[in-house]
Amino acid sequence: MLRRLPGDEARNLVSTTPDTAVVFRPAVVKTPAVVTIVIWLARLLRGLVRTIGRHPIACTAAAAPIVVTLVYGWRMAVVLAGFLPAAGLSWVLLERESFLRLVGWPLLAWWRLVWVYRRHWQPVMMVSGLGRHLRGRDYLPRLVTVTCTSWADLVTVRMLGGQAVKDWTDRADHLAHGFGARSCRVSIARAGRLVLTLPRHDPLAEPLPAVPIPEDASVRPVEIGRCEDGTPYRLKVHGTHVLIAGATGAGKGSYLWSTIRGLLPAMRAGLVQVWALDPKRMELSFGRALFGPRYAATPAECADLLEAAVAVMQERADRFGGNQRSHTPTPADPFVLVVVDEVAFLTAYQSDKHLRERTKAALATLTTQGRAVGVGVMAALQDPRKEVMNIRNLFPDKIALRLDESEQVDMVLGDGARDRGALADRISPIPEQGAGVGYVRLETSPDPVRVRAAYVSDEDIRAMVASFSAGRAGAHARG
Repeated sequence: MLRRLPGDEARNLVSTTPDTAVVFRPAVVKTPAVVTIVIWLARLLRGLVRTIGRHPIACTAAAAPIVVTLVYGWRMAVVLAGFLPAAGLSWVLLERESFLRLVGWPLLAWWRLVWVYRRHWQPVMMVSGLGRHLRGRDYLPRLVTVTCTSWADLVTVRMLGGQAVKDWTDRADHLAHGFGARSCRVSIARAGRLVLTLPRHDPLAEPLPAVPIPEDASVRPVEIGRCEDGTPYRLKVHGTHVLIAGATGAGKGSYLWSTIRGLLPAMRAGLVQVWALDPKRMELSFGRALFGPRYAATPAECADLLEAAVAVMQERADRFGGNQRSHTPTPADPFVLVVVDEVAFLTAYQSDKHLRERTKAALATLTTQGRAVGVGVMAALQDPRKEVMNIRNLFPDKIALRLDESEQVDMVLGDGARDRGALADRISPIPEQGAGVGYVRLETSPDPVRVRAAYVSDEDIRAMVASFSAGRAGAHARG
């Protein structure tokens, strides 16, 4: 039995031979012209409202000459056409930051939206596999907004229903190359929405000179470099532990010395003590005078110094117990920062098993109990594998410099860090471009932040030693 087909009924179809093609004649409904015009005008009005709402500055700049010409005549439009560029140039020269914030970056965002993202959105989404073609129709994630900063485009997108964040992180390279960016980082804005960070250039490509020594004695987070967005990078050391991992020549010394440099006034004031463990005898020994008797180089000396730090920690815990739950640095109870360069030599590569076990036990004790009583650990290593450093999870804050393998990124920063954009394995091995560049993952945030530590030269360290000695001598003279 034949079913009714669209258009003419099946009984009206004529077939004289078995191979005659069956012609379907669908019903045609003629839409009145007025309905078509109303629908078209409604869509046009909706598009205009949406465009004005998203790009008010660009729309105002485009419409202003036409409005002035119609209301005041073409002469006034010519006058304004000459006056506005002069006023804009004056604004740029006098208040560059406000001009960029209110005019420059919004205009650039509009241009990038039209010329780069909206223009290439459909092919990039389909080729990368983030779009779907079903029943003759393309289903694409929605491009919501584009915001420009001094160094990157922040593209907000709404995912398709059923998509996961991992679908986008797995295709970060496709997105970066599709939109002509160096890399792409994916972060969650809110449920169903993502922010793609696509850099236009690398603001950390040039080495940074040493940060000036602070004038005030404080144990607050110390400025040691710059973040990718141009803001100062301040590293917290009091109340936490920091693990720094990077290959040879990645710039671990920049983080160690920049931190010590930032704490120098507090060291002179007696609020901070830096205990240095330098098994390589090459990095920290250059400023040995800063540490005094709290410097160790041989494995036995390192184990003794770590156990002495444990003794200080336990003595404070006995006094603080029941009286206070946090530590405030004072000359009587200064903040103790234990700096360990190449900790893997002490915990994994040490041939003396007894010394190795002593070192591992002391480090584990300090990292589990030292924060509350003012004892912190900053450790640097090259090999982040678990069998080399089995207590790496006891460090709340972690920094990944240039690494040899992509798997090592998650070893240092935690699972999923590379998917969120921590491409530490792609940092340039050229010292001028990549030394000191790293990704920081803090205890309070899962998203890594790209930073670069300032380079502290040998001359800077000599000046630090001289300044520290002069400050201590002056303090003794006043005493």
